[in-house]
Amino acid sequence: MPLLFERNQFVTPGDQLAEGDYIPGSNTYRDGEKIFASRIGLANTDGRAIYVVAIKGCYIPNVGDFVIGKVTDITTAGWIVDINSPYDAILFVSEAVERSFNVQRDALTRIYNIGDLLMAKVVAYDRTRGPVLTTLERGLGKITRGKVIGVTPTKIPRLIGKKGSMINLLKTETNCYINVGQNGMVLISGRNPEDEDLATLAIRKIEAEAHTVGLTERVSAMINEMKAKRGVTNVQSQARETG
Repeated sequence: MPLLFERNQFVTPGDQLAEGDYIPGSNTYRDGEKIFASRIGLANTDGRAIYVVAIKGCYIPNVGDFVIGKVTDITTAGWIVDINSPYDAILFVSEAVERSFNVQRDALTRIYNIGDLLMAKVVAYDRTRGPVLTTLERGLGKITRGKVIGVTPTKIPRLIGKKGSMINLLKTETNCYINVGQNGMVLISGRNPEDEDLATLAIRKIEAEAHTVGLTERVSAMINEMKAKRGVTNVQSQARETG
């Protein structure tokens, strides 16, 4: 029996998605020979597997996830980090400093302080305790420039795009360094505030229209339109200065 939905079709809990020789994936369930949606979202397939990308939902950590978080407290063992999840994360001193370290609260603030934004990786999580982070790997650690914005975590796959197509478009067209955390936090660092603002607008459009088709073309067109307007404004400003 054929599939009962089109790719990226909006579905709600209880909608039948397929029947027969298919495998229920994330946010779906089987009842007899039929597969149904269990969450509001976008239906898709991966071979014989049927799954739904939830439109709304909180971030549940997975080992290996790249995340962006904020230090909210310091203990004798390390730092407590808000990673936009129901679970606070812990960054142990041993996962932040490679050399031996005399653990003292005042000394820890010289590495990371309350309010600092971090790029980190989830190295342990089993639902019996909060996720454990590391900042020892290359490219991780304290964020010192750029801006961080929040995106609905379930929209992150659409922001990245198939094989990185969407995020690569954003990086190229906005001239920004963009790091996407699986927890819905995105770091944008450009050569100037205008480029960062342009990237932010494009990301907000992707978040709002993640369930629609033809999004890549519309995002590209919007970026080009905004860049053209900015170019006209700059020319006019230069004319007034020299006039």
